[in-house]
Amino acid sequence: MTISPAVPQSWESPARIYDYRQAANPIRPGLTEPIPLEQWSPPDLESALSSSIQPLDLSGALGCEGPATSPALAAHYVLLHPGEPLCPQAVATSSLFYVLKGAGGLSFPGQSDRLAQPLQWGQGDLFVLPHGFSPELTAQEASLLYWVHDAPLLRYLGVSPMAARFSPCFFSRDRLDGELNRLMADPTAARSNRLSVLLAHGAMPATRTVSHTLWAMVGVVPGGAIQAPHRHQSVAIDLILEAAPGCHTLVGTELDGEGRIHRPKRIDWETGGVFLTPPGYWHSHVNPSGEPVRLLPIQDAGLHTYLRSLDIRFAGGLAGQD
Repeated sequence: MTISPAVPQSWESPARIYDYRQAANPIRPGLTEPIPLEQWSPPDLESALSSSIQPLDLSGALGCEGPATSPALAAHYVLLHPGEPLCPQAVATSSLFYVLKGAGGLSFPGQSDRLAQPLQWGQGDLFVLPHGFSPELTAQEASLLYWVHDAPLLRYLGVSPMAARFSPCFFSRDRLDGELNRLMADPTAARSNRLSVLLAHGAMPATRTVSHTLWAMVGVVPGGAIQAPHRHQSVAIDLILEAAPGCHTLVGTELDGEGRIHRPKRIDWETGGVFLTPPGYWHSHVNPSGEPVRLLPIQDAGLHTYLRSLDIRFAGGLAGQD
């Protein structure tokens, strides 16, 4: 005779059992909410009356605590005026800032760490900060910055960062432009699906990412180019650095027999605008103009790369437009 051990009722009360067929993929409305396609226009810096931080918040659609732009990341516009400093703070392991307009500086009041050195920044610069480095941003002129961090991921896990996983890191506009120009001059690059430079931190040699959670890239779409579709399991939050008339991205869940996106949704580009591509969606950037354009995708692919779950796939290379 088998005697079952006594189990406190409080232990059994939260227990649930589901049929695998109804629970194996709960990404549907009412359960784990699907990540929507979404886009945002940049704020009008000239009409802003004061410094402010404007989150690109989809927490309502995602069914999570906000602000959150994706389940793992939160993106914001930071509007900064002279004489009105801001101290953007989040319980996050990684914060990435890109300067869309203006010039200014940052410091770390009250911090004596030898790595907490002041920094001057200008348009086109990018910097990444770890946990424990809380900046005060000041503007020399009206400025617009873009800020992405991983606080939504930590909220979901119910954790707080314990220590900095990397040191502060700065990429100047001159350095980024120089690397992109060298890439564009390389004749072998014409056969690539993407003309882009990946930004990495020396503390992440295995993943080659800008932090242990964040992935960032500065990409160029040449004039007249159509990028063949590609996809990955990380969420892409794309910031448009330079747009031209007609530039757009095609997004969809399937490819047709010729490797093109089946029944795509078109997302038109706007300089300073942002759009979100859900994981697993095929996407293709198209530039019908005669001038090259640029974008800055930021993803949670640092984490996916470490987990070996990124699963990036390409449908082909870079085609010219007829």
